[in-house]
Amino acid sequence: MSEQKIKIKSKVKKSNSVAFKSGVGKIYVKANFNTTYVNFTDASGNTICWSAAGTCGFKGAKRSTPFAATTIIEEGLRKAKTLGLTSADVYLKGPGPGKDAALRVLKTSGVEINTLADTTPIPHNGCRPRKHRRV
Repeated sequence: MSEQKIKIKSKVKKSNSVAFKSGVGKIYVKANFNTTYVNFTDASGNTICWSAAGTCGFKGAKRSTPFAATTIIEEGLRKAKTLGLTSADVYLKGPGPGKDAALRVLKTSGVEINTLADTTPIPHNGCRPRKHRRV
């Protein structure tokens, strides 16, 4: 019988010692009606760390609360600060109740906020209306 050769790929692990070069990064907060997500990226947009309501232990209706959003942001900031985050651009998105709570936590966190932008998509003309009802 012929022997088959098995190729083994080795995974290359990224070095997180200098994840945020010069301490500058971007924070993306997405607040839905159901949950809240936060994503920390470096200046070029590569994800360094993230946090979500499900990973913080919230289940069901508690995921969409402002308290859950504060917990999510605090946990994500703890991870990002250990990786060297000192100042950031903040982008908020979505209509959820966690957006204001997340902003309050970010202001008191000690991370310098360079820019603050709300990137929630807004329809210019909306959907096409229903056809006229004929009786």
